[in-house]
Amino acid sequence: MTSAPAAYLHVVRSGALTTVQDAGRPGWAHLGVGRSGALDAPAARLANRLVGNPSGDAVLETTLTGCAVRPDRPVVAVVGGAGCPVRVDGRPVAWGEPVRVPAGAVLEAGPAVTGLRSYLAFAGGLEPDAVLGSRSADLLSGLGPAPLGAGDTVPLGDPAKPSGRVESSGPAGPSDPAKRRGPAERCGPPAAAGPVPWPGAPVELVLPVHLGPRHDWFTAPALRTLLTADYRVSPHSNRIGLRTEGPALERSRTEELPSEGVVLGAIQVPPDGRPVVFLHDHPTTGGYPVVGVVAERALAGAAQAVPGTRLRFVRA
Repeated sequence: MTSAPAAYLHVVRSGALTTVQDAGRPGWAHLGVGRSGALDAPAARLANRLVGNPSGDAVLETTLTGCAVRPDRPVVAVVGGAGCPVRVDGRPVAWGEPVRVPAGAVLEAGPAVTGLRSYLAFAGGLEPDAVLGSRSADLLSGLGPAPLGAGDTVPLGDPAKPSGRVESSGPAGPSDPAKRRGPAERCGPPAAAGPVPWPGAPVELVLPVHLGPRHDWFTAPALRTLLTADYRVSPHSNRIGLRTEGPALERSRTEELPSEGVVLGAIQVPPDGRPVVFLHDHPTTGGYPVVGVVAERALAGAAQAVPGTRLRFVRA
């Protein structure tokens, strides 16, 4: 039995969509449970490192309009990912660098100026109840903590103690060294070392594609279109998938495809012919053909691509 947390983060303003995310829950797809986790994983890891957390600890992920929170104990925090104004009790503070937030003060990440998703990390991490080895919210399955609303609270971890992050990330047990650590590894934020080179939001999103497994369900002209045409990021994109606007892909086979497994980065083509790139809250099976798969390392850019961003698929 774990003891009650000593401190909480109180949500003052939740914004358009703010969720708790960590490194996700890989390893459960055979049970129909997707991975979830931070869409811009490099940004979440960097934010954690800047406050002295293991890279897989839970953070807040905001979408477009930011959020405002109030800790009931002093805490060191970082706001990174999408560029945005950051304030503590109305006073401007540094974006992308550790800042000290007094007990009862309001830390606000404002609307995104560049990019789409900001990440708020707190020394000690966030410790809502874990589900299947992760504290991540999965919007498709409903697993994990619900999207946050004004008045909600999230338990804060203690930076002076070992991380409360659960040990197992899947049926086979822990695979990430960040999940196997002792008290010495929770030592608070590192000393300041100058500006941190955060990646910028993409002006043009280029996604490398490995064709298959169902590229043979499409005509040769459709495959050329996929790899040469200009697409745009659709405003209907979300954590489940990045939808596109652009030329439709013509199928060479029109029969129904039995549902089969799909993976992170899969490019599924629904009946309207516009490719959809599956992101972290994607379903584990699907009945529309998958024309190709985007390498996971390229998906962080997809997390920060605002609607209307030019998008090109290229052969990996």
